[in-house]
Amino acid sequence: MDIVSLLSLSAIVISTGLMAVAFQQHSRNTRTLRILHSQRISANSHIQKTRMDLMETRNRARLLEETVKNGTSAVEKVHKAITTTTFSLIDRFSSNEEFRENARRARETHDQTSDQIYRSVHTTNKALHILADTLFFGKKEKQLTARKKPKDEQ
Repeated sequence: MDIVSLLSLSAIVISTGLMAVAFQQHSRNTRTLRILHSQRISANSHIQKTRMDLMETRNRARLLEETVKNGTSAVEKVHKAITTTTFSLIDRFSSNEEFRENARRARETHDQTSDQIYRSVHTTNKALHILADTLFFGKKEKQLTARKKPKDEQ
């Protein structure tokens, strides 16, 4: 074998070895990249799930607030209709003027008291919604914007 053939053979062996090392490194890098990609997808999935849970909870809170508000308004309207009918019948069919006057005063007191009660129910409902929004949703949103898993989930 002459020197040129020997050098060519050694160059082929060395380049084959280098190609094998490069292929192994490429395989390791590809595996690491896949792992990182799957972890990123998992993290994004966790964040998206948390956001969806927060949105669902917020929608339920709004629904609850609206239900209490509309239910209270309905009860208030029925209550006013009943008391208006009752006091109107007393006023219409009562023959005693003193009894009518007492019924009118009772109606005024009743209307003022019931208005205060229904107003306080509406105010309390709004206040509870604001409090829940501040306590629960504010904390969850801060955790989401921090983009870290809470301690209990790590």
